[in-house]
Amino acid sequence: MAQHDVSFTIPERSLGKADLEFKIKRDREMVGRLKVSNGTMVWVPKNAQYGYRINWVRFDELMREHGKHEKA
Repeated sequence: MAQHDVSFTIPERSLGKADLEFKIKRDREMVGRLKVSNGTMVWVPKNAQYGYRINWVRFDELMREHGKHEKA
């Protein structure tokens, strides 16, 4: 089974104005980065300059439609 490694960096400034960035690795190889802000998330695949943006309302819709329902 593949081992996933997720790490993140919190910039040294107010979170209200700074994105959180998660680095996602699978078996020690970079899969991509997830940038989280107040209004959107951006998925940037490895070796890509541009990412895929989604707002929180659309993310909620996608998760409810396609996500697996489980206790948090």
